[in-house]
Amino acid sequence: MAVGRFSARIFLSAAGLVLISGCSNPASNSAQTAPATASIRDCADCPEMVTIPAGEYVMGSPAAEQYRGAETQHRVTIRAPFAVSKFEITFEQWDACSKDGGCNGYRPDDQGWGRGNRPVINVSWDNAKAYVEWLSRKSGKRYRLLSESEWEYAARAGTPTSFAFGDTITTAQANYDASGGAPAAPEANRQKTLPVGSFPANAFGLHDMHGNVWEWVEDCWHDEYTGAPTDGSPWVAPDCKGHVLRGGSWEDYAGDLRAAARTGGNTEDQYYSDGFRVARLF
Repeated sequence: MAVGRFSARIFLSAAGLVLISGCSNPASNSAQTAPATASIRDCADCPEMVTIPAGEYVMGSPAAEQYRGAETQHRVTIRAPFAVSKFEITFEQWDACSKDGGCNGYRPDDQGWGRGNRPVINVSWDNAKAYVEWLSRKSGKRYRLLSESEWEYAARAGTPTSFAFGDTITTAQANYDASGGAPAAPEANRQKTLPVGSFPANAFGLHDMHGNVWEWVEDCWHDEYTGAPTDGSPWVAPDCKGHVLRGGSWEDYAGDLRAAARTGGNTEDQYYSDGFRVARLF
């Protein structure tokens, strides 16, 4: 479980039931998903993007969900389609930014695991914002970080369960620590990142929404959802010093990988378990 940052790397959660178009009871399962669409790439160095359809879902996990934190269910409406990077941003993509004069020339440490197609790590929220600013200039398109509610909507891809694959997850579906702290087979605790796309995509065509690296989103950290936006926009405040990360990482247990799971980090934190993915407006 992630510890050691932003008030002991606060762990909460926020799960949801995706409901495309009007529906009623949050407990009912009338979720629908759109088939994965053709990907978009705006330039040679730009990430591959997948279109996420508009829709409505209930953010927040049911009381019976295992590992649940402080998350009250509330309905969120995503009013317009948007695009999300198919994979977490890679070292190759980050290094292209740095070499092109962006990203403040920062070269993150890869911990000796390799660069290339592995997710970039040791990047802060500030670093992630510098990347989307460069990407917007490079492509002429409007790139940004996802909001927290957009992230969960994209991660669930129409599912009401703890994970996009059901109420349980295995190391054949994600990169995380399944050892429980005991000696285990190598695949149960790989102890490092893996190249992006090493595991199956969810129903929206997105890979590694569970595990591999935590992903920075735009929102400021809030302990729970009272007063949270219901329109898919980020929950921000002037000069907030902490931001939300989602998805869990290679070093975390399964509970941290839930579509509901949240943690917070200081704006300048750079950890070997943290990366990000990006969104693009149409």
